[in-house]
Amino acid sequence: MSKFNRLLLLFLIPILLLSGCSTTPKKEKFSASFIGPFDTATQIIGYETNEKEFSKKVATLEEELNHYHKLYDIYNEYDGINNLKTVNDNAGIAPVKVEKEIIDLLEFSIELYNKTNKQVNIALGSVLSIWHEYRTHGISSPTNAALPDMDVLKDASAHTDISKIIIDKEASTVFLEDSNMSLDVGSIGKGYAVQCVADNARKQGFSNYLISVGGNVVTIDSKPDGQLWRLAIQNPDLTSDVSYVKKVDFKDQCLVTSGDYQRYYVVDGKEYCHIIDPDTLMPADYFKSVSIITAHSGLADALSTALFNMEYEEGLALINSIEGAEAMWILEDGSIQYSDNFEQYVVAE
Repeated sequence: MSKFNRLLLLFLIPILLLSGCSTTPKKEKFSASFIGPFDTATQIIGYETNEKEFSKKVATLEEELNHYHKLYDIYNEYDGINNLKTVNDNAGIAPVKVEKEIIDLLEFSIELYNKTNKQVNIALGSVLSIWHEYRTHGISSPTNAALPDMDVLKDASAHTDISKIIIDKEASTVFLEDSNMSLDVGSIGKGYAVQCVADNARKQGFSNYLISVGGNVVTIDSKPDGQLWRLAIQNPDLTSDVSYVKKVDFKDQCLVTSGDYQRYYVVDGKEYCHIIDPDTLMPADYFKSVSIITAHSGLADALSTALFNMEYEEGLALINSIEGAEAMWILEDGSIQYSDNFEQYVVAE
């Protein structure tokens, strides 16, 4: 090769390298919303080079969310699927062969039952179904709204022993030994499912995505430019002109909030929320809301419920004992309390 050709080649190499960098497609921000999985609103924000690719990925996420919704549904049957309703319907009758995703959720829930001082019990269905019936009736007919009889609730609570959930992993079956027991995964199922969907998305190459399902928010990486995702924590005082109380920044983590303003009904002028304290069998009233930031949405879901049912000091001790989990409490008077390191996520305003 001549000296001239060598010089020409050396001159062309950096040009070709620069050209390769400049032709890398720039990611744009896209957003999609729909209602369906877990009977709530889902919003997906993602960065892709074109809308077609984004729509394709949204369709994948929606399909997976629907899959988990059907498995964890306790109210409806689906052709060809044994779900949690099937398990409940066969309580005291026979084991039910189920998908691995159900067994995984139940084992995770049992672990969290012990970790949260028994404040999150998926075997509380017999009690929760009573409250669900009264709440539904109270919302549809406010003048006839009433509270369940405590004796009835206590009788139902006799059928909430989580140890009577018999899991046979080898046979892939679940059996409820108590014929009056029923499962209700409302305190953990949605968060757990969203985390599973996000984990699957990461394996499929998703990056720079935010998935919010009924307020259970999971983020995958940061934004393409490295900026963190910024989320607002809702003001539980719905009469206020201020829609949020704090904003937080993070990536590769999730945010879950439990509050008394989300689902409630009114009896004799008092609001009764949907979060039931397993100790008192009544709606908890320690706080207006509890928000959790951690790396797993199922854990965050469970912790937000558990801490909502605990006095502040007890909840603080629990959250500080769990590595990587942080909490923010909004008290009845509107004041705010934090776990040891929550404020590192709060945006200064």
